[in-house]
Amino acid sequence: MATLQRIRNHGVTLLVVVGLAMLAFILGDFLNSGSSFFNRSREYIGEVAGHKIHYTDYEAAKDQLTEVYKIESGRSDFDEDLTAQIRNQVWNMMLGDYSLRAQAKEIGMDVTPAELSDLCIGQNPHQLIRQRRAFADENGNFSREALIRFHSQVFGASEDIDPQQAASLQQAQTYWLYWENAVRLTQLQDKYTNLLRSLLVANKLDAKYAFDARETRLDAQYVMQPYSAVADSLVKVNKRDIKAIYNELKPLFKQKPSRSIEYVTFAIVPSEDDFKATEELMNSLKDEFATTDDIALVVNTNSDFTYDGRNYSEETVPEQYKEFAFGKGAHKNAVTDITFEDDTYRMARLVDCGYSLPDSVQLKLIAVEEGQEDRELGWFTEDMLQKQIAEPAFAGRKGTRFTVAAGLGEQTFEVMDIAKATPKVKLAVLERKVTPSSKTYSVLYNQAKQFVVNNNTEDLFRGAVAESNMTLYPAYNLDKNADKVAQLKASRPIVRWAYEAKEGQISDVFECGDQFVVALLSNVSEGEYRSLAEVEGELQGRALNRKKAELIRKELKGIASLDEAAQKLNTTVQTAEGVTLSGYAFGNAGVEPAVIGTAFATEAGQLSQPVDGNTGVFVLVPGQKNVSENTFNEETEKSQLASRYAYLPYQIINAIEEKANVVDNRSNFQ
Repeated sequence: MATLQRIRNHGVTLLVVVGLAMLAFILGDFLNSGSSFFNRSREYIGEVAGHKIHYTDYEAAKDQLTEVYKIESGRSDFDEDLTAQIRNQVWNMMLGDYSLRAQAKEIGMDVTPAELSDLCIGQNPHQLIRQRRAFADENGNFSREALIRFHSQVFGASEDIDPQQAASLQQAQTYWLYWENAVRLTQLQDKYTNLLRSLLVANKLDAKYAFDARETRLDAQYVMQPYSAVADSLVKVNKRDIKAIYNELKPLFKQKPSRSIEYVTFAIVPSEDDFKATEELMNSLKDEFATTDDIALVVNTNSDFTYDGRNYSEETVPEQYKEFAFGKGAHKNAVTDITFEDDTYRMARLVDCGYSLPDSVQLKLIAVEEGQEDRELGWFTEDMLQKQIAEPAFAGRKGTRFTVAAGLGEQTFEVMDIAKATPKVKLAVLERKVTPSSKTYSVLYNQAKQFVVNNNTEDLFRGAVAESNMTLYPAYNLDKNADKVAQLKASRPIVRWAYEAKEGQISDVFECGDQFVVALLSNVSEGEYRSLAEVEGELQGRALNRKKAELIRKELKGIASLDEAAQKLNTTVQTAEGVTLSGYAFGNAGVEPAVIGTAFATEAGQLSQPVDGNTGVFVLVPGQKNVSENTFNEETEKSQLASRYAYLPYQIINAIEEKANVVDNRSNFQ
């Protein structure tokens, strides 16, 4: 009871303590969940038309396209540029897909499963399917039978297959699903653009106006004073004048955020010690290279040039070893001296010689299913074939058949013919290109690092570059998603740094392939529009011309004829012939749309008001309008206008992407 009474006596205090504890618990839970929320937000690589793109989906699409490239090109060694191309292609496909799909959904447009199936495996497949080499016959032409066979094998395969077959099956399914999705997106885009095209039609008034604009001509006499004839010193332009033009033209200065940098490079090159060390290594290997029974082990452990035991003919052997391998004194186990060229030390050993083998074989692929025909593949040299095919092919005789594993099954080949045997040799080449050692690398890195330490402000940086006569390279308007800077290898980290640094900041040392790089962040552009300061130089000329136009118009004030205008401006009366509203050029004066419009708006024989053109100020007197005797054909004109409108649906598609409220976070993941 006493305890309960003490609780009652301190009830208010306890309520405050409990309340604070609960508040702390709630805040802690909120902050933890908030942290999870923010972490989840960092999982999305972007958003298009309200659809959030998770990083794993983007990566899966990138992996899918990579597999497609491997199958289509037969390559697996993707360099930095191709990898970047794949990333950008995936993003552009997602951007187009989600933005267009959102618009199509609003009007009930879609590509149905039945429609997609017909486009992919129907009687007349889509062009994207027909163009795939995987579905071609022996003549390289599209084969629907090959397509159906591929599809049934990929999606009707037994689950009881070995791991290698399962991997091949997975690759084939990935390949198919990519092209199926590409067909769906292309078909949806075609549907949408066709709908737009049906709406963008010319009516009778459009047709008649286009005809009249082309067929109605006039000659005009004019006097023109070029802006260049007025000295810049006669006019004065202030900030207000330039700002007025900037506000008028502001939509033209729309931009994406960008960064501009300037950078210097330090070449990562081998030192004299590196050349000496490589030469010593080659000398130490010479005896073993000349006598070993396991030449493949020695070469492949120490050389930049792999030994694979291939058979060389006189035509295929490396040019510098032709005489050594096939000359009069050639003999088994002969070894060359060590040579040096292009920063590379080399020596060669004639592993075997004095035997002959055919240069090429003619192969036929034997049909494995009923109703199929054998396919003649043509002639192949040894290096054109996979090893598992080349070995039995060149070891066999005419008419020999052999079977090899291929993907989900097996392939049987027949040797149709064998070329005449010619002399062959086996040649091993041990070569080492001189590269910077770790010690050399450290010395060069420290030199670049010291440059940063000593020149850590923009003024010091620029001063040191000028004093050392170094080359300062510019890289303007870097997008945050840029994969690299100019042609610098592996330079994506420089782009990331540029978007994290402050203007005028000097970077640390970056390693970009065979050079170190130190950069200066010279400009930061963040606004939706380029700033007045950035475009002031571009607008200066326009502002000067406007002021000059005012002077010229004052000079022409009160004139009653072209002769009087010519006298005041100390020039002559000129003639522009055959002027039309559909054209752009006004006589020899060039592109002057405002002057052409004035010519057609002014009564024949009347003196116009001064007109500010692109190149100067004009006054003119138009002649009578002459209409050609050509007959107006409404359908012809409509057809011509329709061809002009053809590009508009695609511009609308681009506009849809621009208006899709795109959030691009790719730079956070690269």
